[in-house]
Amino acid sequence: MATASTRLTRPGDNAPPGVPRARTPRTTIGRLWASTVGKKAVMAVTGGAMFLFVIGHMAGNLKVLFGPEAFNEHPKWLRSIGEGLLGHGGFVWIARVGLLLSLVLHMTAAIQLARRARTARPARYQHRRPVQGSYAARTMRWGGVIIALFLVYHLMDLTAGWLNPVGDLENPYGNVTADFRHWYVSLTYAVAIVTLGFHIRHGVWSALQTLGASNGARQRVLRGVALGVAVAICAGFLAVPFSVLTGLVK
Repeated sequence: MATASTRLTRPGDNAPPGVPRARTPRTTIGRLWASTVGKKAVMAVTGGAMFLFVIGHMAGNLKVLFGPEAFNEHPKWLRSIGEGLLGHGGFVWIARVGLLLSLVLHMTAAIQLARRARTARPARYQHRRPVQGSYAARTMRWGGVIIALFLVYHLMDLTAGWLNPVGDLENPYGNVTADFRHWYVSLTYAVAIVTLGFHIRHGVWSALQTLGASNGARQRVLRGVALGVAVAICAGFLAVPFSVLTGLVK
């Protein structure tokens, strides 16, 4: 176990006398990744990429309200994007690899930043009132785990068809409606979407706060915008299981 006299510090840390620094990475990318600012930048970029995917995915899901033909045509259209250059379905696979890479980098940076914060403050406060920052951090941690677990299930269910009652990859409409007729599937989906909403609310608020001035009046506006975006996304995703359960979509 490292002691105060042997513990290595990270590049950029103010090392106490007698404490050696960790070796500084030679490449620009390595130095960026090693820094706290760099990890936060990676989280912002990857979070933005996944946010755009969520918006596009929600828009595609809402096509279920227009019937089987419109909904089943959407994945066919996605696979045809850039077909002349990338081949049939090439764009979809590039998007999947990019999203997976974004997810891995996002989670890795988040975990490392959390560990770095704990290392910087090894002694826990004896008495501390709950604050929004600590609450948001806890929400993001357990929310990330729930979302990751749901993604595994979601891919096995509707992407691969292994867990779906129909499992016909050529009939996405039938797969979705067969799923959400079961209340427990809709409930699981709702929990995951609400969790995603918390995650998006904090992420959007953090991004807007970074771009805006740090004053009380503007922060209230930014929180309202972030909440509105999260509620709109949750409503868009939850419209699908609600419509199936209530018989609006059959």
